[in-house]
Amino acid sequence: MPAHRAPHTVGILGGMGPAAGADFVRLFVQACARQMAAAGRPVTDQGFPEHWLAQVPVPDRSRALADTTPGPHQPLDPMLDALGRLHGLGARAVAIACNTAHAWHAPLQAGYPAIDLLHIADETAAHLAAAGTRQAILLATEGTYATGLYDAALARAGVACHLPTAAERATVMHGIYAGVKAGDMALARRCFADVAGAMAARHPGSAVVMGCTEIPLALPDAEEARHWQLVDPTAVLAEALARRAYAVG
Repeated sequence: MPAHRAPHTVGILGGMGPAAGADFVRLFVQACARQMAAAGRPVTDQGFPEHWLAQVPVPDRSRALADTTPGPHQPLDPMLDALGRLHGLGARAVAIACNTAHAWHAPLQAGYPAIDLLHIADETAAHLAAAGTRQAILLATEGTYATGLYDAALARAGVACHLPTAAERATVMHGIYAGVKAGDMALARRCFADVAGAMAARHPGSAVVMGCTEIPLALPDAEEARHWQLVDPTAVLAEALARRAYAVG
């Protein structure tokens, strides 16, 4: 990036849950520092892009996918409102700090075509393919499994996607809701590690894709996790947003 050009303004659609949105900002700031260093620029406060976090209450995405009837339990309108605010603040690109919320990526993008709305599964699939990874275990919410969000993206990139059993999915959901969202990180860590361990035994050599923004807040701290190739789509998305912020043009 030319030294005289300021980075583009970008946005983050968060609040799903709030801890995940706040953690995304941390990952984004780290990614921006790497972008500056790679470009030979000094890493200073003034070198970071203007970035806005819309940390807004959004109805539960998995429950909305399970009950598709219209009503206040649907998250699209609140997400559209938040995206509109980010657009008004000049955000050129926006990342959604929630995996399941990408089920509404198409109508969100259609609502604001001037915004480059990044897609977490596409970015993750490209990341895995570039690293030569050919198999991945997916830990995610029931909503993400139901939409096939990662299955399709990984298939397009030539990466086989291994899914947990119904009982294992229930364990992951318990770790998300009774664990991370309730503040019981020990419970979350145990739930996620139990499922990842069982799946790694069935599919040796696979990367473990932490396809819910709550999972990276707990699983990497599990002792067993040091033996696995953990992939954090949130971190991949943060890198992609940083690249958009510093892109020329």
